[in-house]
Amino acid sequence: MFALFPRLEERRQQLGGTLSGGEQQMLAVGRALMTDCKLMLLDEPSMGLSPLLVKEVFRALQAINAQGMTLLLVEQNAHMALKIAHRGYVLENGRMVLEGPAAELAQDPRVKEAYLGGAAT
Repeated sequence: MFALFPRLEERRQQLGGTLSGGEQQMLAVGRALMTDCKLMLLDEPSMGLSPLLVKEVFRALQAINAQGMTLLLVEQNAHMALKIAHRGYVLENGRMVLEGPAAELAQDPRVKEAYLGGAAT
């Protein structure tokens, strides 16, 4: 876990409850990985984190996925989620309105307009 999250190695003597929000997210992911699970469900792993920590958490999630772990990610940060996802589902008011390969969703004008902060082209 320290190779995946070097920041946690720096904090290894610190109680989990006293870690920052981002460090607590890293700790939660590390704890989940130690269970030898086959599927990891993540609900808003970027919520409340600084942009730097968001990048670090998503880098680690991408590495975890590359090693064969299946991830199911619920995330409002559509830009980061679609960057690392293979497939995406867009929900509005609890209903699926779009789905498909993440790379295609990231280029969809409706997704760009509504979720990625760009004008539809």
